[in-house]
Amino acid sequence: MPIINSVVQWLNFKRNYQIQLYREHPIDIQFETLFSLISSARDTEWGLAHGFDKIETLQDFQNAMPLQNYDDIKPYVERLREGEKNVLWPGEVKWFAKSSGTTSDKSKFIPVTKESLDDCHLRGPKDVFALYL
Repeated sequence: MPIINSVVQWLNFKRNYQIQLYREHPIDIQFETLFSLISSARDTEWGLAHGFDKIETLQDFQNAMPLQNYDDIKPYVERLREGEKNVLWPGEVKWFAKSSGTTSDKSKFIPVTKESLDDCHLRGPKDVFALYL
């Protein structure tokens, strides 16, 4: 078993290093993530409408993006549910999570992209496994 653990630890070295960077530089990682998302979405309808191609600083983002609630984006989400592409995120959104409906007693449909599935929902269990070994 120790040999298997050693091999798995070696394979997880890069991810463990990334997790350590997240611990040491959380603010920097958050900015990097924000600007990566803005860059990815700049050519979508939402990105074009909010000038994502001109956003270079946090202040630019705050000025370009008013606070939103679900009702503000609901028409866009409905279009995604109908299969329209490049609305809020590049490409087609195939999956939607359904909220519990706690804010307005009605469930909301939350777009789930392949990227968010891979980078958030599925990465967590892998990270727990990597940190456990």
